[in-house]
Amino acid sequence: MNPQDNDQTELLKEILKWIRFAGMKGVKEQLESTLETDQKKSVYQLSDGHKTRADISEITGASTGAISGHWKKWAILGLGEKIAVRGGGDRFKRAFDLENFGIEVPEIRTGSTPEQDKKEQTEQKPEVEK
Repeated sequence: MNPQDNDQTELLKEILKWIRFAGMKGVKEQLESTLETDQKKSVYQLSDGHKTRADISEITGASTGAISGHWKKWAILGLGEKIAVRGGGDRFKRAFDLENFGIEVPEIRTGSTPEQDKKEQTEQKPEVEK
């Protein structure tokens, strides 16, 4: 790499740093206003481009139709992108990690279903002494 290329690379890094900084507040505001429920926050955070609608539905309890609607809206808002997959389907990959913006993400429990969660909550209730 010649010295001019190195200078240009450093300049681009500096520009990128300031662009990120300038956009952080706007991105955080958009995320907070769009992801107004814990379920939407969970769906968004789980949308990593690898998980299917069915995977995310099983984890969060959101319907696959609702997830499709969220993905469409979020892609239009620039909060991520749709990714085509083999077999004609698509997935969504979020552009931002909510934790990087100080947005609390509800605990995501992989491998459990809403029915299992209800059963667990029932089992954890303390017995009342008579």
